[in-house]
Formats: sequence, structure tokens, C-alpha cells
Amino acid sequence: QVHMVESGGGLVQAGGSLRLSCAASGSIFSINAMGWYRQAPGKQRELVAGITSGGITNYADSVKGRFTISRDNAKNTVYLQMNSLKPEDTAVYYCNLYPIVLSKLWGQGTLVTVSS
Repeated sequence: QVHMVESGGGLVQAGGSLRLSCAASGSIFSINAMGWYRQAPGKQRELVAGITSGGITNYADSVKGRFTISRDNAKNTVYLQMNSLKPEDTAVYYCNLYPIVLSKLWGQGTLVTVSS
């Protein structure tokens, strides 16, 4: 069964850092581009960052220079290093394919709360 498991969220003060992890099924991970998405309260889910199977990355303008996406193909895991966090980064963070998501792959996500 294909699934994603996100982890690493938590409560952090503005200016702090967190590292999110997403463990994915091997059959999905190895040949696909992966992305991190987030959904803030009352807002639509949006793309945060994407990474191809070859390591080419893309970022939303709001996180450029602060967040870094990476992947470990041997571990079927994609990471999101988040630095200089801002209150507006508060959201539930999810991983999925990139740039086209599969609805059945949305997991529980991991909550990131940034206090001012």
C-alpha cells in the first residue's frame, strides 16, 4: 500500500529552525519528483518546495532563502530544512508527488507552529 508519513513538526519561536521528514513508499519515491505542501488555517493548500528525482529544486517565493528541500533515495525520504521561521509559516505540512499530486497520498501531515 502506498503511503507517506510526515514527521518533525512542533512549536518553535520566530527565527528558529525545524527539519521535517517524509518517509514514502519505495515504489512511489524512487522514480518521482516529490514536494512539500502546507495548509494554514482558513487557507488553501499550497506548494512549498519540490525536488526532482535528480535533485533539481523549486521553491515558493515566500520560502526562498530560508527553506531547503532534499532527498535521500536510499532511505526513500524527503526532508525540508526550515530556517528563520516566521509566524506566517504556521501550517500543517504534507508531502506528495510534485508537481502533480495524487489525492490518495495525502497523509496526516505534521503541524508546524511558529510563535511571535
